Amino acid sequence: MRYFQNAVRHVAIVSSIFLLSIAAGCSKPADKPKPAAGAVISQADATQESTSKLGDLSEFRSIAVDVAGRVDKNDLPSAKTRIKDLESSWDSAEAGIKPRAASDWHVLDKAIDRALSALRASSPNQADCKAAMDDLLKVFDSLQGKK
Repeated sequence: MRYFQNAVRHVAIVSSIFLLSIAAGCSKPADKPKPAAGAVISQADATQESTSKLGDLSEFRSIAVDVAGRVDKNDLPSAKTRIKDLESSWDSAEAGIKPRAASDWHVLDKAIDRALSALRASSPNQADCKAAMDDLLKVFDSLQGKK
């Protein structure tokens, strides 16, 4: 049974890495001219402009926002459970994301680790958890728009 679980996990990781490497290996689109003042910017352009060097972090940030909301409600056990989803998805995506911008990856990884530590403390404190989650969201936001 354990062999099967490990095999399934390995296939999932390899598949994720493969898909991320395909996405990362796509040729860079030609530089587009900046839109004129007052021009309408498409949703695709807005999304591209808000993507970090690490790629689209919205999935990870969305989980962090959910965790922060639970911390705000002082539901620390639920926040602790939910942040495990962030840790798992972040760790699974490391091989595809980290090579894009290793220094940015380390900054975000450290912020995630601080949030994990705050929520996993033997007696978690809402103020500490809130500060760690606020810091994590600020790091996500600071990385947005970096190309």
